[in-house]
Amino acid sequence: MKKFKSFLLLMIAVTLVFSQVPAVLAAEPIDEVRELIKDYYVEEVPLSVLSKPSIKEITKELDPYSVHMTKEEFDRFMNSINQKLTGIGVVLEEHEKGVRVVQSISGGPADQAGLRAGDIIIDVNGMSLAGKSAQTAASYMTGEAGTSVSVSFLQEGIGLVLTKTIIRKEISLQNVETKWLGGNIGYIRLNSFSEDAAEQLQKGIQTLDGAKAFIFDLRNNGGGYVSAAQEASGLFPNVEFAFQLRERNQEQELYEALKQDIQFEAPVHVLVNKNSASASELLSASIQEQNGAILYGQKTFGKGTTQSFFILSDESVLKLTTTKSYSPNGTEINHIGITPNVTTEIGEELVAAHKDHLIKMYSNYKKLPVLSEVPTTKTFTIAMNMDMNWDTVNMHNVKLIHIGGEEKEITIQKIDDRKIKVIPKEPLLSKAEYMLVINPNWKSKSNREMKLGSYVEVSVK
Repeated sequence: MKKFKSFLLLMIAVTLVFSQVPAVLAAEPIDEVRELIKDYYVEEVPLSVLSKPSIKEITKELDPYSVHMTKEEFDRFMNSINQKLTGIGVVLEEHEKGVRVVQSISGGPADQAGLRAGDIIIDVNGMSLAGKSAQTAASYMTGEAGTSVSVSFLQEGIGLVLTKTIIRKEISLQNVETKWLGGNIGYIRLNSFSEDAAEQLQKGIQTLDGAKAFIFDLRNNGGGYVSAAQEASGLFPNVEFAFQLRERNQEQELYEALKQDIQFEAPVHVLVNKNSASASELLSASIQEQNGAILYGQKTFGKGTTQSFFILSDESVLKLTTTKSYSPNGTEINHIGITPNVTTEIGEELVAAHKDHLIKMYSNYKKLPVLSEVPTTKTFTIAMNMDMNWDTVNMHNVKLIHIGGEEKEITIQKIDDRKIKVIPKEPLLSKAEYMLVINPNWKSKSNREMKLGSYVEVSVK
């Protein structure tokens, strides 16, 4: 068992780490590539592959994540790792038909053009992307802000090919996003396992000080630095180990979680989906095995390899798979993925995780019969079995929580000595779910205190 090694490994379909080692002195880059593969590639490579006449032909026989990049492609790639892009705003990975969209940046040009996670980009400006690396494909889509690029993509699950002209722009990504959900539950989203991910996550936890529970969103997070996953695992108090790695001809080695100064000090639900890959999967496996959090969503992507980058003598870069990665217990991840504790429909991950937090939070309250298919104009009448002192009622006594969202503003209107009406200030959202919570701090006219709170789940037409 040990802490992470001094060199950096980056893992994800497209966002992988830079690891500079001294270049092998050779007359041509292809000889350097051959030596690096012989020394560092995670598996033995036959001489018949190493003797092929070009770097491209050699790497084509390796795994999909081992590729050769020009200096320009590498420079653009490093900018994407730092969340600074000039292009259409997508995170990509290799696919047999082209490149697959791991993430379409919210509000970016691609998102506005209708590209979604899971779509396959098959050509750019009429050039086929079949067999191209994600870095090469990305280089075709980047360019000066204000210029245009034609992108053809296959929509996931539909089989329809669309072609859109997209205007490039500068995109600065916010890597960690936070907000408050109803019930004083803190929401944190991590978009990439960047070098400073753990530091940013700690700041996010601080902004949600006082949260009764957390939701940590790793959906569509394609990964990042392995070291960042090791640090992030240290945000969970119960987690002692981060993952196992196996290098070429070596036994699997267990790596410790790196404990952070600020941690999640309340229950955590983690959201994943089929686009959660690499570092996201390592962290998910670690916290699942050690009861650090409960996972919600769908089975993850299944990328259990890590890559290193090697600068060649001509300043081009070889991205090479150098290790295989496993859960702390040694469970295989590659081509398998992580199955969440709670499987949900696509798009229902947040609602399910939030609802379960709320139900546990109000477990000592009385659960009233569910209200189904209510209109968006619904108001709620609360009836008591004795005359009440309604002067003691305030906004803290009744809460209307949008499940998967924020607490909603309400007004309270007295009907008579035993009834009040709760009126949402805005119409309810169609197809949404809510929870009406009645806290036990009311008094009757005879000064008797309400002993038991209650709640009711509400679904809207």
